[in-house]
Amino acid sequence: MSINIKNVSKVYPNSVTALKSINLSINTGEFVFITGASGSGKSTLLKLIMKEEEATSGKIRVFGSDLVGMKKKKIPFYRRTMGIVFQDFRIIESMTVFQNIELVMRVVGASSRAIRKRVPYVLSLFSMEDKADRYPRELSGGEKQRVGIARALVNNPNLIIADEPTGNIDPSMSYEIMDLLAQINKRGTTVLVVTHDMSVARKFDFRTIEINKGKIIKDTSPPKSDIKISNISSSSFLSSIRN
Repeated sequence: MSINIKNVSKVYPNSVTALKSINLSINTGEFVFITGASGSGKSTLLKLIMKEEEATSGKIRVFGSDLVGMKKKKIPFYRRTMGIVFQDFRIIESMTVFQNIELVMRVVGASSRAIRKRVPYVLSLFSMEDKADRYPRELSGGEKQRVGIARALVNNPNLIIADEPTGNIDPSMSYEIMDLLAQINKRGTTVLVVTHDMSVARKFDFRTIEINKGKIIKDTSPPKSDIKISNISSSSFLSSIRN
């Protein structure tokens, strides 16, 4: 099981209750949408899973790690097991595409040889190999998000978390970005997408969890035979992303 959340509540210092006794289990290899309006609690749930916030009560386990009471010195190592895709891309403007992706490998101590092999390979999966020496200012919004996904994937994480990944790109690119995440999931990586865009969630027919006023009000899991993954991304992506 990837994520196991039991009776989790979160109350902020200003007395705002963001989550109320949440219970949630996500299996390894699942693709799950977390939906809800602004202020519903979905962002707080994400922060708890990423260990950016501490639960007020309850238990949280992610890939065997007990997050409640985890020592601060262990948090950076825990976060290395996941890849994060941000709405605002979080790409360093002074670095090239290659350098942005290379950076996350250097943080975990990868060798220069491994970096020279892995980064071009991952870029090729997203048809971005010809953009390796470009700077963020030279990229479109969709290309920046591709770089963000490539960066999240490069260290072979157990879990990819995407926080409103289509929020800052052209609507015509939204489905392509989601399709890339679906292709990653198809290879066995657990994917968790937080979005307020129900139209995207409905199109892909994956499990959808809706949060409202701090509570889970809907949890739908379609039969596997109903899950549809399109083929709009490059054919090179069909090679193993685990290489």
